[in-house]
Amino acid sequence: MKILAIDTAASLCAACVYDSDARAEAGRAVIDLGKGHAEHVMRVIGEALQAADTAYDAVDAVAVSVGPGSFTGVRVGVAAARGLALALKIPAIGVTTLEALAVEAQDSFPGRPVLVVVGNRPDSLAAALYDATGACTQAPALASLDRLAESARAARPVLAGNAAPLVAEAAAGDVDLGPQRATADIGVYARIAAGRPAGESPRPLYLRAPDARPQTAYALPLKER
Repeated sequence: MKILAIDTAASLCAACVYDSDARAEAGRAVIDLGKGHAEHVMRVIGEALQAADTAYDAVDAVAVSVGPGSFTGVRVGVAAARGLALALKIPAIGVTTLEALAVEAQDSFPGRPVLVVVGNRPDSLAAALYDATGACTQAPALASLDRLAESARAARPVLAGNAAPLVAEAAAGDVDLGPQRATADIGVYARIAAGRPAGESPRPLYLRAPDARPQTAYALPLKER
């Protein structure tokens, strides 16, 4: 089975083709954008398919990062995956950035629990805890840096995610650090999806409200009927 994986949840716009039968990646394309994923995602997907010498109609499933991450970036990736799945009549499979980072950490630290922490607000970081088997024991939620440091001191997990160094410093202990990024390697998303049955269409995982707010300074009064 060939899986097309897409990740636009953070600064990267990434796609790869993974052959689950061979357990090998066939091709990928990755660019570091920061912003502007909507303008580039289809080109990146096309380049990944070309690198894998694979046509759209040879893809059996689409995997996509559903966040947490950039509000707009997550929406772009999920919309692209759902659109392709609908057009190609194949399943779309959602994978969170937290579980992908946990799997990547356990590749380097097998048999260890992993605490994944992403974000840039010390008072409100997105986190999830995974046990030594990879099962999620604390579902994705927002937590303060102090609370996460306390969890790190108690459970002694491997820390992963772009906020992992912050938690390690706050914990003031000898901790192991896994990947220190906001998202995992694109191939990890494909590997996870390969072992997951298709379910409902993927939906963005938002743990906080968007920063954008309706403009009110120049709002016109409603006309009375």
